[in-house]
Amino acid sequence: MQTWFSNMKEGILQPGRPFVKMHGLRNDFIIVDGRQDPYNPSTQEIVRICDRHEGVGADELLIVEPPRIPETYAFVRIINPDGREVEACGNATRCIGWLLLKECNQDKICIQTLGGVLTCFLAGEKQVSVEMGKIKTSWQEIPLSKEMDTLHLQIEAGPLKDPVGMNIGNPHAVFFVEDVDAIDVPKYGKQLQTHPLFPEEANIGVAQLLTPDTLKLSVWERPGALTTACGTGACVAVAAAHRRGLTQEKRVRVMMPAGSVTIELTDQNIAIMTGPVEFCYLGHLLQK
Repeated sequence: MQTWFSNMKEGILQPGRPFVKMHGLRNDFIIVDGRQDPYNPSTQEIVRICDRHEGVGADELLIVEPPRIPETYAFVRIINPDGREVEACGNATRCIGWLLLKECNQDKICIQTLGGVLTCFLAGEKQVSVEMGKIKTSWQEIPLSKEMDTLHLQIEAGPLKDPVGMNIGNPHAVFFVEDVDAIDVPKYGKQLQTHPLFPEEANIGVAQLLTPDTLKLSVWERPGALTTACGTGACVAVAAAHRRGLTQEKRVRVMMPAGSVTIELTDQNIAIMTGPVEFCYLGHLLQK
């Protein structure tokens, strides 16, 4: 017996690409394996796939590709919902790290992104630690459009003033405030993200140090969204607090709207992030 559903499957929709949906502190991702069968969606396809009304819906699309250098297990492309490929995402790295660690049945692997090589470790049940790499502080590495003291960037918007500039695979500006909850982060974050000082735009973090080892954080991310959690933002917020002399603690808990991660800074200024991952579901990206 033919039904409207079987007719639709046979006549309109064609079997498509398998995917995994995961999230890290509600920062959610569509993950596609392109190692055996390369996957290169167009910008239009990426926008549709990540759209929460017309597609699966996600903060980013992740494509796993064969390794490009011998010491890594895979290369991972990280693509924003507007189709722009970005260098790094801490929550995404934890999720893809967990999948690949389970796949190879190891406790440690190295994966490569545009931001560099990242080492992932299992740290407990659905807990992953990631060596996010060295935090860069020079104005050229962030990058800025002109030379400036990155410990005190001369930009402001409303109550947000005097941020710290850094890069951990992607550019960040971190503002310290007395009360994060009193700040309209979307209003001011949108203005600051596209400030002329940032030729590649920037993620805007608003941080409040609660105790020497506890920090509260809200982040407005490129390409323009208030996130429930930002792994790279958490790393640079802790590093910014150290640079400003606000804390001497090397291990800091960072509280964000969807939960917490722990950031540890090594003597080499490398950030190690530990936090949770969650598997959502499997599916297929149907072709129209």
